[in-house]
Amino acid sequence: MSRRGLAAVASVLDQAASSATNILVLVLAARLSSASGFADFSMVYVAFSVLLGLNMAYVGQSLVLEKGDGLGAACRSAAGFTSAASAAVGVLLAVVGLALPGATGRAFLALGLVLPLVLLQDGLRYCFSALRAPERALAADALRLVCVVAALALQPEGASAGRLVLVWGLSALPALAVGLWLLRPYVRGSRADLRPYLRRGHLGQRFVVEFAVGNGSSQLAVLGLGVFATPLAVGALRGATTLFGPLNVLFNSANAFGPPVLGRLGGKRATVRATAALGVVLAAVGAGWAAALYLLPDRLGRELLGDTWAAASALLPATGAQYAVMGLGTCALLTLRVLAPKATLSLQVVFSLLSVGLLLGGYAVWGVAGAAWGLAAGSALKALAAWWRVARLPAAVPALAEPAPTPAA
Repeated sequence: MSRRGLAAVASVLDQAASSATNILVLVLAARLSSASGFADFSMVYVAFSVLLGLNMAYVGQSLVLEKGDGLGAACRSAAGFTSAASAAVGVLLAVVGLALPGATGRAFLALGLVLPLVLLQDGLRYCFSALRAPERALAADALRLVCVVAALALQPEGASAGRLVLVWGLSALPALAVGLWLLRPYVRGSRADLRPYLRRGHLGQRFVVEFAVGNGSSQLAVLGLGVFATPLAVGALRGATTLFGPLNVLFNSANAFGPPVLGRLGGKRATVRATAALGVVLAAVGAGWAAALYLLPDRLGRELLGDTWAAASALLPATGAQYAVMGLGTCALLTLRVLAPKATLSLQVVFSLLSVGLLLGGYAVWGVAGAAWGLAAGSALKALAAWWRVARLPAAVPALAEPAPTPAA
């Protein structure tokens, strides 16, 4: 196999390891916690997911576009900024945790303490992606997976959310140490410069907007349910989406490796034909996975999610429908990224905000099930609008010959 092929395999495996880590963390936390304890853990994990996405958008996506001889300095600067920014946010989270009462406050305090560790460890994958060394990211992330599973598996049943968050965060230390050691040969002798990240017009600012409206808004809306409604709603929604974690690997892999392949097809007709076929396949896989989970015996479901299974299983039809249409929507947005990159931001803004409105409106009318169906409806409308935008593209529009590099995970 060629070096390029090995790099692609390493990138897919790294994405799988990262996704498996997130899935198993939530599964183990659900099994160890009561329903209310997992609700507290889920609220903290949703907050972490938003911060992780913001760091990926502001630092990671701009880093992987760097080229030339200055990659070592760019990677050192990215790691330095991530460390400084995550430490500052960690202090704010710790203050929030001290202000909030009970187990929820202690869980947010724990997140503030470990945030610099987990964000920097995850951020190193973008350094290795920019350096075209995904096998090093895979080594660090595989170790992260092993350590976090072992650490959580040793915790007693009924462990508090704060304890689980603290153990989860500290278990990143070995992978962080290995990642920094593997990065050292590339950054030796270079100097970090954090000023570009603080300047107006930094490329990451655009990526943050896309993330905020495309993903962060729905995550914050779910978090809002826990603050203004009930944390149990967050636990149920998070538990249901956790079960669909393997599909996120497929969606992320399509986004990572689709543009280079589609860019060689040569035009709209061939590109749309390929992405439409892929969308149908992903939608079918999503529907099949949802059916398999729906038929899962309660005994096995409780083995996966513990006390949260009862609430999460009731949301499987809605969450399954959401992931089925997400397969179609992912491929529509992938088509636009290749054929008309500037067309995606407006779609993300309008339909992501619409999804938030449907989520909150659904919860107000039908409770947690309504929130889940609201998310599904929003994903369906986004997919429909994206394919309609694809259909309106001129027939002669060419595919991008050299799409920008994408992160390994």
